[in-house]
Parts: sequence; C-alpha cells; structure tokens
Amino acid sequence: MLKKILAILVMLYATLAMAAVDVNKATDAQLDSIKGIGPVTTKLITTERKKGEFKNWQDFIDRVKGVGEKSAVKLSENGLTVNGESFKGAVAKDAKAAAKEEKKDAKADAKSDKAVAKADAKAEKAEAKADKKEAKAKAQAEKKEARAEAKADKAVAKADAKADAAKPAASAAKK
Repeated sequence: MLKKILAILVMLYATLAMAAVDVNKATDAQLDSIKGIGPVTTKLITTERKKGEFKNWQDFIDRVKGVGEKSAVKLSENGLTVNGESFKGAVAKDAKAAAKEEKKDAKADAKSDKAVAKADAKAEKAEAKADKKEAKAKAQAEKKEARAEAKADKAVAKADAKADAAKPAASAAKK
C-alpha cells in the first residue's frame, strides 16, 4: 500500500514538473524544478519580480541577468512561460532562416536552370552547324556525281558517234 501511494506521489510530482510554470506566479521550488534554472537564477527572477511582473519574454530577458534568447528557448522548451506564453523568438528566427535558405535554393536553382539553358543553346548551335556542314557535303557530292554522270554520258555519246561513223565505212568495205 505504501509503495502505491509513493508511486502516485512520484507520478504527480512528474506531472507537475512537466506542467507549464509561469514565471510571474511560480514559487521558488517550481522555478528550481525547471531544467536550466538553478538557485541563483531563481533568486534573480524573484528579485526582479518584486519590482513588477514580467510583461513578456523580452521583458524577462532584459531584466534577468544571464538569460538571453538561446537560454529563453531552452527554458521555454522545459516548461517556463511568461504570462502563459512560450518563447516565440526562436521560432521567428527559424522561419527567417528557413526563408533565407529557401531564397538561396531558388537562386541556385535559377543559376542551374540558366546554365542548362546555355548548354542547350550551345548544343543546338553545334547541331545546326553540323547539319549545315552535312548539307554542304551532300550538295558537293551530288554536284560531283552529276559531273561524273555528265562526263560518262559525253563519253558514251562520243563512243556512239565514233561507232556510227565507223558503220558506213565498214559497210562500204563489205561491198
């Protein structure tokens, strides 16, 4: 029975330790239960709180010596709140960094696209040059072939003329 009661108390304590602790309403023990806050920081917080409640996280960071944005992020993650709100400064910075990274990626993509377009244009130009060269070579070959055919036709015509001239002489010799 004692073990059960002890187990229940431990669970309740764990639940309380994980619950949000508001810096303006917390006791010294509750502040000490937040990971990252020790007795010295607790004393600084309670001293500043006596001067007036913390209005927001920036007020808390400004007034409590040793607490900056990085530690505010950690304290907030560990359950500390100011007027019931978690620290949002790091989230805004993360969003800004993400936007900057996205812009950088877009710029790199644009540069890559430009390089690809340039390479494509160069390849098209080279292909057009090769096509032009091929067409010129084909035209020259056709011209050469036409000359050769004309020369062959001329040679055949000359041979036919010679043969025709030789026929009357051959027929006269036969008679």
